[in-house]
Amino acid sequence: MKKKTGVRHIAFYISSLSRGGAERVFVNLAEFFLAEGYRVTMVTQYQYPQEKEYVLPSRIKRVISDLTPEELSGSRLVNFCRRVNKLHRIWKAERPELVLACNGKNNFMAVVTTMFTRTSSVVSVVGEAKREYPNRLMHTLANLLFPHAAGIVLQTERSRGFFNKRVQRRAVILPNSLNPAFIRPRYEGEREKRIVAVGRLDANKNHEMMIRAFAALRDRYPEYTLTIYGEGELRRYLEDLIEELGISQRVFLPGLVPDVAARIERASLFLLTSYSEGVSNALIEALAIGLPVIATDVPSGGTEELICDGCNGSIIPTGDQRALERAMTKLLDDPAYAERLGREAVKIQERLAPERVNRLWKEYFDKIMT
Repeated sequence: MKKKTGVRHIAFYISSLSRGGAERVFVNLAEFFLAEGYRVTMVTQYQYPQEKEYVLPSRIKRVISDLTPEELSGSRLVNFCRRVNKLHRIWKAERPELVLACNGKNNFMAVVTTMFTRTSSVVSVVGEAKREYPNRLMHTLANLLFPHAAGIVLQTERSRGFFNKRVQRRAVILPNSLNPAFIRPRYEGEREKRIVAVGRLDANKNHEMMIRAFAALRDRYPEYTLTIYGEGELRRYLEDLIEELGISQRVFLPGLVPDVAARIERASLFLLTSYSEGVSNALIEALAIGLPVIATDVPSGGTEELICDGCNGSIIPTGDQRALERAMTKLLDDPAYAERLGREAVKIQERLAPERVNRLWKEYFDKIMT
């Protein structure tokens, strides 16, 4: 692509702006590029009610790519072709120099629909690659299509190994920046006897293991409570489990809440028990405010990217309740050790500071657009 003058135009393509980790990363990046003087367009397949989505600045144009009821056909194949054609028309009409797509089929659509346009595509895998491309067909398509993108962004070295050599050679590792709300001095007072977690109430987050581990240790630590912030389809199941285990007076599910940082910064311990993550934003944020953390070693290597076990946090195998109980016991029995981990954890604020990480993304995009 020839070098252009005037205002740069970048587009972001993602399924929706629902309140998830990948969506928040995209909104943060979009706001950064807008502040840098770029023209920014956000293209999403779906639009949910405002209370369920992140809010974009008014100067970022929002375009919905899904088919309207009038455009839908009774044939799945016809609908697929129409979706491809509609997205292709959006790029031709909006004419961004670069579009960043995210995860799964969105990456495929971005590569295919920007062909024969003036828009360069950048694909990104911010979740676990094997989860995003779980079968042979999806894996093959990723290896075939990704090399046709102008850029490939991964978040961990383990993710690089999932793809073929051609993709591996071209991929760059770019981290997520820290949410500015979690850049604050570490709380240094007496810690509340609270164990906390933040994440969607779904099967992948494995809150069940967390609740069962807490129940197993309840007599040993009678003054402690467990609070899990988040909402999701397993709320009723988890509420029933809490009732069944007889810990309803000590385990709380307050749902989605504002200002999470203020609600968790005085806690004694933060838990992440997911089976799968990319690089967890919730974990980044817990480390940034200096909480002692225990996190599962997710297959993507995302936890390993953030934590040195025994230095700034504790890593346990996924799905291992006994390991979780042992790690919790070690930290709760030794507040001085927990404090050392927390003081090391807060150093991630400098490593993932928005001004530093966003510059890395900007340099990468500018190089592609030059």
